[in-house]
Amino acid sequence: MSPLRSNLANAALFQLGWLACVFGAQRPWLLAIALACLAVHLCLLARPGEWRGLLSVTLLGGALDSLLLHLGVFDFGGGLLLPAWLALLWALFASTLRHSLAWSARPCWLGSLLGALGAPLSYLGGARLAGVELPLGLWPTLILLAVIWAGVIPVAHRLVGNVRSR
Repeated sequence: MSPLRSNLANAALFQLGWLACVFGAQRPWLLAIALACLAVHLCLLARPGEWRGLLSVTLLGGALDSLLLHLGVFDFGGGLLLPAWLALLWALFASTLRHSLAWSARPCWLGSLLGALGAPLSYLGGARLAGVELPLGLWPTLILLAVIWAGVIPVAHRLVGNVRSR
């Protein structure tokens, strides 16, 4: 498969998986679609050893969102654990870093800009569709997420091996 087709397939799988995850918060059977998107990526698009980076980013993201949950930034309806749909969403996001989002690795300010602008909007859309409350209010939450995600994408690129230490 050509790099362009591979990147387009990766982006399409991510978008379908994202929708399945956020709608899966209310209808858990949809998470099977998100898992299938991840499985297709791993079987057809992933490079050798890519699963390590996916696991690292998923663990980082799960820890970050768990911290934000416990700090009161998100309310998933009283649960103390990160919902499965959100953990799966992190794995799907990680699958884009060496493919459709590889362009955001260098220079690192591109990743920071993408994180600061795109992530808060993704969280907002996901929260509305999944029924997640934002106890701090809309603007404080969006600003906090923008600041956090300006650092998350460059760190995630390091974890998947797109950026090496000098």
